[in-house]
Amino acid sequence: MSRSLFIYSLIYGGLVCMAGVLGTKIVAIGPLTVEAGIFAFLQLVVLSSAISELHGAAVAQKLVRYGFIPLILSALLIQLVIALPSASFWTQQAAFAGILGQGSRLMLAGLISYGISQTLNVMLFDALREGTGKLVWLRGMIAAVASQIVDTGIFLTIAFLGVLPLWPLLVSGITAKIALSIVMVPPLIQFAVSLGRKLDQRVATA
Repeated sequence: MSRSLFIYSLIYGGLVCMAGVLGTKIVAIGPLTVEAGIFAFLQLVVLSSAISELHGAAVAQKLVRYGFIPLILSALLIQLVIALPSASFWTQQAAFAGILGQGSRLMLAGLISYGISQTLNVMLFDALREGTGKLVWLRGMIAAVASQIVDTGIFLTIAFLGVLPLWPLLVSGITAKIALSIVMVPPLIQFAVSLGRKLDQRVATA
């Protein structure tokens, strides 16, 4: 395994777990609101695209599928820890469970939206290779925007249909994620691909 694939895979696994935890907070970006997990999720988009560029789409898609393992394990471990009796002197059980204890509907929404949107991101990024060539930042941005629209639509629909007014959530979430994708993804993916090539070159010349 190349050095870049090893390092990026480790980071990817950690970020998959962090995205679920961070997503329990809703942040305000100007007049828009979005779950904080987007900051980790966009880095997943960057890493899967960078691995696709460096090692091929098939390897990147395999990484996306393997990402279900830490995602599911972290969710199960959180539920286990919540269920365990707390120490007599620890008074934060309700707050801990309230923040981290996702219902089955939210967990299902997260799993489905992760799998579909990340798979779509890698597919689009690779398909755009013929049209935009070496413009990694542009391919990454287009794929990120499209995948985040799909991700938001799937997650919010499964999680909140019939529970909360869906349209305002969709408009705010999609708008915020498009803006963040445009701002964050181009420089990050350019950096990730450049760094990956340097890491692999060092191994080749060692």
